Amino acid sequence: MNKIVLASGNKGKLKEFAEILAEYGIEVLPQSQLGVEEVPETGTTFVENAIIKARHAAKVSGLAAIADDSGLEVDLLGGAPGIYSARYAGENANATDNCIKLLDALKDVPQQRSARFQCILVYMRHADDPTPIICQASWEGHIGVEAKGDNGHGYDPIFIPQQHQCSAAELNSDEKNALSHRGKAMQLLLAELKAKGVLG
Repeated sequence: MNKIVLASGNKGKLKEFAEILAEYGIEVLPQSQLGVEEVPETGTTFVENAIIKARHAAKVSGLAAIADDSGLEVDLLGGAPGIYSARYAGENANATDNCIKLLDALKDVPQQRSARFQCILVYMRHADDPTPIICQASWEGHIGVEAKGDNGHGYDPIFIPQQHQCSAAELNSDEKNALSHRGKAMQLLLAELKAKGVLG
């Protein structure tokens, strides 16, 4: 079985990637299992941060690497929290802290709470790969008024996808993988990997 390192310690992301790639005979290993420490995300865009993470994981592990940089953009907040989504409420904040801060920022705005999840996926064959594969996808929706559901991570409990009355955290895994920014970016990445002969 081929192995790819995932440049993330996020268990939710690992589960999503592992489920999708398992059917192609690829084992996704979290970088922590290979002694790869998190690298500072010094980029100013999702693309820059994903490349930084993929290159670091590939260099330390010696394996091909996939990195994901994703986040939530809220139009009323000028695209915030954006690349700072994971640490919106502070460096040591958890998902609940971030959701509470965002709901508080929008508490006086009952409508026009449009938002989207963005996902950038980068695949690097090795640390010096001059042509990494970069895939981008988004998931449109709006921010709800309270957290609902427990089948998700991050901002899923407060994100209401377009054409849905429930939060992303109330969708089952199959529904979410079909609709989500990461699921769509993953399909683009799979197509690219097939075209380049990485996947059978």
